[in-house]
Amino acid sequence: MTQDKKTNAGAGSILSTVSGPSDASTSPDLKSLTTDTSRLAEKVNSGQALSARITANLNKHSEYGLQSSRAQEGVTHEPENILATASTASEGANSGKVGQGKVEEGVNATIASLDSSRVNSNGQRLTTNQGVPVADNQHSLKAGLRGPTALEDFILREKITHFDHERIPERVVHARGSAAHGYFESYSDFSSITCAAPFAASGKTTPVFVRFSTVAGERGSADTVRDVRGFAVKFYTDEGNWDLVGNNIPVFFIQDAMKFPDLVHALKPEPHNAIPQASSAHDTFWDFVSLMPESAHMLLWQMSDRTIPRSYRMMQGFGVHTFRLVNAAGDSVFCKFHWNPMAGTHSLVWDEAAKLMGVDPDFHRRDLWEAIEAGAFPQWELGVQIFTEEQADQFEFDVLDPTKLIPEEMVPLTPLGKMTLNRNPDEFFPETEQVAFCTAHIIPGIDFTNDPLLQGRIHSYVDTQISRLGGVNFHEIPINSPIAPVHNNQRDGAHRRAISRGRVNYEPNSLAGGCPFQAGSAGFMSFPQPVVGDKVRGKPEKFAEHYGQARMFYESQTEAEKNHIADAFRFELSRVQTPAIRQRVLALLANVHPTLCSLVAEGLGMDVPMALPLATSSAVPFYEPSPALSLMARPGEIGIETRRVAILVGVGVDAELVGNLYDGLLQAGAVPRLVGSRLGKVVAADGSSLDVEISLEAGPAVMYDGVVIPHGIEAIKQQTRVMEFLWDQYRHCKPMLVIGSGLQLLEAASIPLYLPNGDEDESIVIVQEDDDDFDAEVSDAQFEFHDLLAGPREFLREENPMLA
Repeated sequence: MTQDKKTNAGAGSILSTVSGPSDASTSPDLKSLTTDTSRLAEKVNSGQALSARITANLNKHSEYGLQSSRAQEGVTHEPENILATASTASEGANSGKVGQGKVEEGVNATIASLDSSRVNSNGQRLTTNQGVPVADNQHSLKAGLRGPTALEDFILREKITHFDHERIPERVVHARGSAAHGYFESYSDFSSITCAAPFAASGKTTPVFVRFSTVAGERGSADTVRDVRGFAVKFYTDEGNWDLVGNNIPVFFIQDAMKFPDLVHALKPEPHNAIPQASSAHDTFWDFVSLMPESAHMLLWQMSDRTIPRSYRMMQGFGVHTFRLVNAAGDSVFCKFHWNPMAGTHSLVWDEAAKLMGVDPDFHRRDLWEAIEAGAFPQWELGVQIFTEEQADQFEFDVLDPTKLIPEEMVPLTPLGKMTLNRNPDEFFPETEQVAFCTAHIIPGIDFTNDPLLQGRIHSYVDTQISRLGGVNFHEIPINSPIAPVHNNQRDGAHRRAISRGRVNYEPNSLAGGCPFQAGSAGFMSFPQPVVGDKVRGKPEKFAEHYGQARMFYESQTEAEKNHIADAFRFELSRVQTPAIRQRVLALLANVHPTLCSLVAEGLGMDVPMALPLATSSAVPFYEPSPALSLMARPGEIGIETRRVAILVGVGVDAELVGNLYDGLLQAGAVPRLVGSRLGKVVAADGSSLDVEISLEAGPAVMYDGVVIPHGIEAIKQQTRVMEFLWDQYRHCKPMLVIGSGLQLLEAASIPLYLPNGDEDESIVIVQEDDDDFDAEVSDAQFEFHDLLAGPREFLREENPMLA
């Protein structure tokens, strides 16, 4: 084919990938050749023209001196032809794999919703990972029916190999967790205090994924161990993912990230025998914290009922650290994040928690799942304590010290919005297990402070996800990918999912028209906090006070909660073998509160020792008690919704009464269960039958928040398991509704109707068989029982020496 030399000059350079003529103005269009070469010419020519429009990096001068304090938006130019920024001129070719070949400008299709990742195998035949249909999934390929297995059986090898590599490294801490999807709704426009996307308008909703966890235990440990609980929220915002990674306790054991590996090593099972699992009740933990008196405040929280919550739905969450809120004008305030559950703050008691470890180690996981499945969606209100740096300077403590909190009486909460969890994950591993929370994930409007523990977490969380999830591309795992556009020049790495279009993977550039370009003032801007001081290792003087807030926390508890704290210290330290460690912990507690120290010492058979020396010459400051620090301060707003209630049934029970009680509980949102000696039917007094839903063996007392003992089942008082059930309900301080002859069961179990102080036990609601208006009395008693279920337990029972 003869070509016009002038028109097609430089055609060889277009058809090649190295060098080219010095004058691009005469680039041929190659329309006289094939359609494919014409497209290639369009790509090359338009790409060169786009590059030529950027003659220099016009922002370079702004990178230096005072001008660098104001970020500049990148200089860009739109391509005249969409092919200018393409990777290949053949991108329009389509197939079942590459897609339709249509290009949407500025789109990263890998950040689509999870719908694009879900698999439904209904009606589909079994295949290999390569899509090859499997004819026989029962037998390996053999040389004869009794012969050796053939090495060529690629189906067997793929299946076994995948199975052998299914497990990934578990999290070093927070390994045991449960999660759910939901949304956050802002109460108002809070742009005056922060430009963060979730708070930009009243009613604005932001998708979230929330993971709750224990800290110390391995992935297979029990839910109800005494432990801090993780409370991590991933906000999928318009401007990227924000991870608010916190705990159900607002303070921490240590002040500096340098000590985090030491803390976790001491807390984990001891290295010589890998005992104990998911427990702090051992020598190495108490040895470490007794030598780190800054842990005193956290120890009081850890030994409180906070670490044995009734449900994930009934515990608070805290951001722990002091953060910054920054508005569009660059103005900044400090803040502390608080999640308050609408279900109120409720806990287990220790004996109950310990028994649940054996009866149902998945108790909290099951509770969260069942509540969401039933439509009883858990909710929390997000509040912030907002204060200025000038205010912070006036506090007796340092707000950068993560072992300190700010009492709500000192800085009240400002409610920002409400979070609702309304969807369970489809599959545990790709969602709950592969979700990666990182404190480094923040968005415009949120910023860090110089909290030395937070500074270390910023690095640690990203680093551990790289190890656990197989590389730097963990952000491309569907549960981790944002809903905001992702465009950058990061490439390659293990498990890379995104296929980036074009030849440019650097900035600044001209070959892609300067794209992706830096956002300037529209992007994330670190708050320009002034920094003065020498480069040193150490802590500020205010960090040296360790006991004032620990004492405040103790004094803020109810008497029952104080007793539980003392009991927890006694239990944990009684499992410590080294007397010197116990002695040091008692000496630490002597600085916290003399009553607490005396109670623990008495329980250990030890004398109260001299207090540990203080790390500062200043006296321990006095803080007024803070009622908000007691679990009793938040009874909740949902009544008895999701509360589990056992209705004992047996031969001769009043079926109509049971039916009415059952329906009443259901209508109020509770979860009633008919509990009997064994599964099957029991014949009621009127000859009808009732189906037992769960046996006393499969559903012991610790599974329920209260019990109903109806009229007509006195015959089962001969059964030991029934007596154990009732006694556990009583000693765990739960409400009991007793009707008619059901009172005989309480008598058989030797359950007292009066409290140790002589008062009537009002959490045992009794309707006598000979009451004049029996039906009306039952109706009133049912409502009274509902109120008791919704409120705190009757902890005065614990003062009975029979419970010791």
